[in-house]
Amino acid sequence: MSGWDDLEAPPPIDVREANQQREDLARLCLRVFGTEEGQKLLQWMQDMYVNVPIAVPGTDPSHAFYAEGCRNVVRDIMARINQARNL
Repeated sequence: MSGWDDLEAPPPIDVREANQQREDLARLCLRVFGTEEGQKLLQWMQDMYVNVPIAVPGTDPSHAFYAEGCRNVVRDIMARINQARNL
């Protein structure tokens, strides 16, 4: 394509498809982290990335942004597990 065709927005995503993908991912997280080994891994991730200080005196301030990003990943997994349990 060239010209004005390149500026057209892609077709909208079917909301039902997006919802199904979200639910499938939540169920996957529950299957993976719902096992005994998965629970141990999730607990380790919480201990390493969530249950630690974000900003430590004397460290570069960008470390806090990195640490918060790590926390968000673990919290997202936990939220998806809870979502799957409520489906």
